[in-house]
Amino acid sequence: MPTILLFTKIKAAKKIVFDLSRSIELHKISTKKTNEKAIAGRTSGLIELNETVTWRARHLGVYQNFTSKVTGCREADFFADIMISGAFKSFKHEHYFSFKENVTTLVDVLEYTSPLGVLGKFVDMLFLKKYMTNFLLERNKTIKEFAETNKWKRILNYKN
Repeated sequence: MPTILLFTKIKAAKKIVFDLSRSIELHKISTKKTNEKAIAGRTSGLIELNETVTWRARHLGVYQNFTSKVTGCREADFFADIMISGAFKSFKHEHYFSFKENVTTLVDVLEYTSPLGVLGKFVDMLFLKKYMTNFLLERNKTIKEFAETNKWKRILNYKN
């Protein structure tokens, strides 16, 4: 089972980074290359515990649907989602948030199993793990950009 572990340092409040990470709108922005659209479940706003979202996108030249469910959530510290249906045999993504010296560290732990047994393992080694890593890096780059500027205010509707 491939595991991707990423650490992203963001000069912003932990709650902002946490909420941007759960934002359907920010996810759409970060995945403009694959033209992801939320087509069922939570289709806007911030995804919450036990909610699902179904994404339709073009990955590796093929349109596909991917449904995930938030299975764990601790406000501003952690959330996890798993694949309910999609191309993978299994898919689990954990997101951890910590704050020290005015920097939020976002830690992604993504574990997945490709379908097709030995062929799937070969595809992982050949290109899929790199593809998934780059997908997450692009997402985190967008979170960082929005969190470190006032762009987050376009996405998050905080009341004063």
